[in-house]
Amino acid sequence: MKNVTVTIDDETYRLWSAKAASAGVSVGELIRACVADAAEREAAELRFERLQALQEEALAAIHARGGDFRAADNIPREALHERDAVR
Repeated sequence: MKNVTVTIDDETYRLWSAKAASAGVSVGELIRACVADAAEREAAELRFERLQALQEEALAAIHARGGDFRAADNIPREALHERDAVR
């Protein structure tokens, strides 16, 4: 774990000190929790953006192969039960 020193103005410290006291934690613990929460949110946003890019790539690959989905392309219900219908 790394130690980080920050400087905040007196009014901000007073507000955070009161908030920390009401939560039963120190100002340092409260700031640590806020920074950890912000890092978690950023990591989640990065994961979402990565998954969104993968989705866009997959859809582009499907469209590039002429793989547009149409209801007319579906196998008729009766044909699904024939042995050689799906291969």
